[in-house]
Amino acid sequence: MNKKLETALNRLNQILPLKERQDLCPLEIKALHQQILRSFVENGRSLTRAEMAQQVSDVNEAVKILQSNDMVVFGEDDELVGAYPFTMEEREHKILVNGYQVHAMCALDALAVSPMFNMDTEINSRCRVTGNPIRIQQGGTVIGNGHEAGGIYFGIVWGAAEGGFCCANSLCMEMVFLKDDGIAQQWLAEDPTNREIFTLQDSVKFSNLFFVPLMA
Repeated sequence: MNKKLETALNRLNQILPLKERQDLCPLEIKALHQQILRSFVENGRSLTRAEMAQQVSDVNEAVKILQSNDMVVFGEDDELVGAYPFTMEEREHKILVNGYQVHAMCALDALAVSPMFNMDTEINSRCRVTGNPIRIQQGGTVIGNGHEAGGIYFGIVWGAAEGGFCCANSLCMEMVFLKDDGIAQQWLAEDPTNREIFTLQDSVKFSNLFFVPLMA
């Protein structure tokens, strides 16, 4: 891992220490969290609250712990909306996996699904600057359509994490795809203090290192 990736991984883990928080949960709640994540690829959706109640002895306590640690997001109807990297919301990052179309919270999250579950995926998104379509075929950490997608960049606005808001509605909204090096450099130059860019291959490594440990 290069120094830039190591620094970014440490920075993201300071903002949203998902693995650390998961490991601090009681074992049945950790197992529930992992089953919530699997449900998106096994069922194409989140678990319902009733399904969650079948997994733990006290679903209200489990939800309280998961929410307080920003490991899941619930809607106004008290049903599960998302769990990083997935969301039931209609976001710009769509993923075809196991015959289902699901949504990712952000661009980095979209790249995590294939290595997390050892399944082939196709990501369909758009460049945040130009609106051009982005298509990435992925098998684990390998990009299957490198001739088409190899020049894509991932960009993050670190400053979006400030203020203590739920990451799903703050930092995730500013973790984006950029269609090529020229656009990525242009985007970076607009705010070099708060923005950072990564090649697609480094982005895959980044997402793999951050998310795959959640399934262990």
